Amino acid sequence: MSDPEKRKKYDQYGENWQHGEAYEQARQQQARQQQSYTGGAGGHGFEGFEGFGGGGGEDFSEFFQSMFGGAGGGRSGRSRQTGYRGQDYNAELHLLLRDVSETQKQTLTVNGKNIRITIPAGVENGQTIKITGHGGPGANGGPAGDLFITFSVANDPKFKRSGNDLYATHKLNLYTAILGGEITADTLTGKVKLKVKPETQNGTKVKLKGKGMPVYKKADTFGDLYLTYEIELPTNLTDKQKALFEELARS
Repeated sequence: MSDPEKRKKYDQYGENWQHGEAYEQARQQQARQQQSYTGGAGGHGFEGFEGFGGGGGEDFSEFFQSMFGGAGGGRSGRSRQTGYRGQDYNAELHLLLRDVSETQKQTLTVNGKNIRITIPAGVENGQTIKITGHGGPGANGGPAGDLFITFSVANDPKFKRSGNDLYATHKLNLYTAILGGEITADTLTGKVKLKVKPETQNGTKVKLKGKGMPVYKKADTFGDLYLTYEIELPTNLTDKQKALFEELARS
């Protein structure tokens, strides 16, 4: 830069040296306002520069400081840059009800990177967890954003979930309902044997304690499973069977 005066301004204000005079005028005006008003410059804007900071003197000062790095910042001021936090990412993970009956690990690909996450047992449909630092990269040395994962847990064809409890129906033949006996029932994690009392009525509900969903982040704690008996009437009866029912009806 051949012009000595321009070179001097460049050395003092850096690449935005053309605005150096406006910066000095604004700084002086701000100082005068701070002397005139006990409330400081925050409530009094710099007229003609509203577009840079919403009309506030403090915002205007910050605008120039971002250019010059502070009063008389020179070239060294340009190295002081504000770090900006990276963008947060949002993702949806689809699971089956049986998938969340126990803790599991899955690998997700986010922005070209593989992330290994642990899915705690008992997560609910619509629940969101945060994976810190796995969002977008920060700028100027700022921290990365976070990754928010929302779980979409599909309904199960056999079990209905309500909180930590499960509900299901179990078909019971007429003879077992009348005479009692032992049956095998399904749970979310396997089969169990149950005793049926004689003369069990249709719609009877029994509770299987601890056979529901695991409670989120509470080790060895489970909800309950409620079974409702649905009694099936026999079909295609033989003549002998019909006669026995007729005899019962007359008794």
